[in-house]
Amino acid sequence: MTENFPDYVDVDYDDGEGQTPEEYPHIHDKIEKAIEVTREGLEQYENPAVMWTGGKDSTLVLYFVKEVADRFDLEVPPAIFIDHYQHFDEIHDFVDHWADEWDLEVVYARNEDIGSYVEENDLEPGDEIDISELSEHNRHHVDNILEYEEDTFPFLLDTYAGNHLLKTVALNDALEEYDIDGILSGVRWDEQEARADETFFSPRHDPDIYPPHDRIQPILQFDEAAVWEAFWNFAVPDTVPEFPDDGYVPQSDDDLPNDLTQEDIPVSPKYFAGFRSLGSEVSTEKADTEPAWLQNLEETTERAGRAQDKEDLMERLRDLGYM
Repeated sequence: MTENFPDYVDVDYDDGEGQTPEEYPHIHDKIEKAIEVTREGLEQYENPAVMWTGGKDSTLVLYFVKEVADRFDLEVPPAIFIDHYQHFDEIHDFVDHWADEWDLEVVYARNEDIGSYVEENDLEPGDEIDISELSEHNRHHVDNILEYEEDTFPFLLDTYAGNHLLKTVALNDALEEYDIDGILSGVRWDEQEARADETFFSPRHDPDIYPPHDRIQPILQFDEAAVWEAFWNFAVPDTVPEFPDDGYVPQSDDDLPNDLTQEDIPVSPKYFAGFRSLGSEVSTEKADTEPAWLQNLEETTERAGRAQDKEDLMERLRDLGYM
């Protein structure tokens, strides 16, 4: 399969196979690998992009992309933000603000056919969408890719049909429109069982399912605690000149140093509020009242606040192109 991918790409698709975060024991080991993978991704692919959700993992990847691009005189690629119409308002505000601060080109990927249908029919999350009213493109995905047999599906992100049509189809359409050959994402081995076997360069080459491309995954080797360690020791101090570079970890949004405010910090306010994983507004709950990085990360589940029906379908969704 890989030999049919553009012949200018020369990466090791087995890099990371069978590995776990424990094989990168120190934060510097994890960062060194992230820089290596990010640099190779930016150099090997002609039209790379960064998947950016506004969450901690994809923002950390974006930090590595910016640092590597600056260090090795490479271009910062565009970021792709999937607008599935059910985001927290704070996520949109965060992405807009930091895109402006970092002078990023952001591609807003949307399934506009479904968005128009929802708007025209004044639908709320959970309301049913009539599949016969959708475009031929969406009906093809429902009938031939999903093999979905119902006449309607609920306007909910964290369901089989909803997730695929609102996120994966929107992403694939953007990859095709912008001719993206490699997309850097914030997938981690420890985050979800369906991602545990991923490699640093992961092929997606079946043209019957998605536009052929590779997934470039620089932070597979990070666990949740290491992500926050990287933020407070590197990403935030390097991004915010007024922030201490001695590993200062705020205990709340009122505990920021040097008169900084939450808006000055490239960390979503939802994490300050106690969320540990960010999904749709209607199906994600905060894990605790403490900021995410202060919670019991070892003995609790990061994605427990996410809708579990989608979590149970993760392997099947990923086969169809979900991140």
